[in-house]
Amino acid sequence: MPTDPTTPIAILEPQIDRWRDYLRRRQTVHAVDVAELEDHLREVIASLIDGGLTPDEALLVAVKRLGAIDALSREFAREHSERLWKQLVAPAAVALPRRLRHEPIVALGLAVAAGVLVKLPALFGLDLDADSGFYARNAALFILPLLAAYFAWKRDLPTRALGLPLAMFLGAALAANVPTFTPGGATEPLVALHLPIALWLAVGIAYAGARWREVAGRMDFVRFSGELFIYFVLIALGGGVLLATSAGIFTSIGVDIEPFMEQWAPSLVLGAIVVAAWLVEAKQSVIENIAPVLTTLFTPLFTIALLLFLGTAAWTGRGIAIERDMLLLFDLLLLLVVALLLYTFSARDPQRRVGLFDRAQLALILAALAVDALALSAMTLRISGMGATPNRVVALSLNAILLVNLAGAAVLQVRFLAGGTPFARLERWQTDFLPVYGGWATFVAVGLPALFSYR
Repeated sequence: MPTDPTTPIAILEPQIDRWRDYLRRRQTVHAVDVAELEDHLREVIASLIDGGLTPDEALLVAVKRLGAIDALSREFAREHSERLWKQLVAPAAVALPRRLRHEPIVALGLAVAAGVLVKLPALFGLDLDADSGFYARNAALFILPLLAAYFAWKRDLPTRALGLPLAMFLGAALAANVPTFTPGGATEPLVALHLPIALWLAVGIAYAGARWREVAGRMDFVRFSGELFIYFVLIALGGGVLLATSAGIFTSIGVDIEPFMEQWAPSLVLGAIVVAAWLVEAKQSVIENIAPVLTTLFTPLFTIALLLFLGTAAWTGRGIAIERDMLLLFDLLLLLVVALLLYTFSARDPQRRVGLFDRAQLALILAALAVDALALSAMTLRISGMGATPNRVVALSLNAILLVNLAGAAVLQVRFLAGGTPFARLERWQTDFLPVYGGWATFVAVGLPALFSYR
C-alpha cells in the first residue's frame, strides 16, 4: 500500500512490510484477511500518532492492540516484540524530537510552578489556616490546569483541541470564587469536593487528545488515573519517610524544621502529583504488571466485605442509619467498586477465556448493586420524611447514577459470561459513564448551590 513519504508513518514501512509478510506466510494455518488487518493497523497507528505518540511507539502499541483481536497478529507480537523494541527504540533515542528530549525539565518546571502557585494567595493576605474555604475550593485549580498543560504540550495538541478544557477551567474558577453559596454553609464543602471530579475530565481530554471520543482513549485515561494514584502514594510514602528522618536529624542539633515543612507541605504535595504523572508516562511498561495484581487482590476482598455487610443487615434486621458521615461512607465505597471495575477492565486481556475471576467480578457487581439499592431506599425515605438538604440531594442523585451504572454492568457481565456479549461492550458501558459522572459533579459544584442559595 503506497504511503506519502512525508508522513510520520512512512518511516515504519519496513516494519509494516515484515508484519504483512509474516501474516501472508501463515495464511495456510490461519484464515486471515491481511489487507483488512493492515488497514486497521494503519488506522490505529495514525490515531496513536495524532494522540501524541512517536511513530515507533505507535507501531509497538498498535501491533500489541491488534493482537487482542487477531490470533496471528498476537503470535507476531509475541515472537517479534523484543526484536522490534530493540530495533525501534535504539534509533529513537537519537531521533527523539528535540521538544520531547526536554520532557523531564518541563515536568520538573511544572511541578515547581504548582508548588509556587499554591503560595501566591498569601501575597494577597490569604492564609491557609484562616482561609481554608478558599484553598479547598481552589485546590484543583492549583494543579489540574498544569497537568493538562503538560499533556497538551507532550501530545502537541492543536489550539482548537484546547478550547473545551480551557473553558472548563475558567468556568470552575468562576464557580469557586464567584459563589452562589453562603461561605461556610452546607454547599461550600460540596463545591470543593466535586469541582476536582469535573475538572479531572478536562485533564482526560488533554491526555487522550483526539482519542477521547474512542473507548480505547478513555480506557487509557482510566489506566493512567490508577497508575498515577499508585505512583503518588509511593512518592508520598517515600517523601514522608524523608521528611520525618530529616526532622529527626535536625532536632539532634537543636533546630526545629517542622514549622517550615508544614508551611511548604501543600507545595510538595502538588509538585509530587506532576512528578508522578511524568513517571507514569515514562514507565508505563513497568506499572502494567501491577494492575492485574491489584485487581486480583481487591476484587474478592471488596466482594467479601459487601456480602458480610448484606448478611449482617439481613440477620439483624436493622435499617441503614443515613446520617451525613454514613452518606459519605456509602458513596465512597460504591465509587471505589466502580473504580475497581474500570481498572479491572483496563488490565484484562480481551482474548482471555472466561474464568473464575470474571464470575467473582459478577458477584462484586451484584453485591454492590444490592448495597446501593438498600442505601437508595433508605435515602428516599429520609428525604420524604425530613425534607431535602444539599447533602441528601447529592447522595441521592449519585446513588441513582451508580444504580444505573451497576445494573447495566451486571446485565452485560451476565451476557459476557454466557458468551453473548463481547468484552468490548463492557468496556464501552463503563467508559461511557465517565462524562455522566463529570456532568453530575458539575451540577453539584455549580447548579446545586443555586438551588440551595440560602445555605
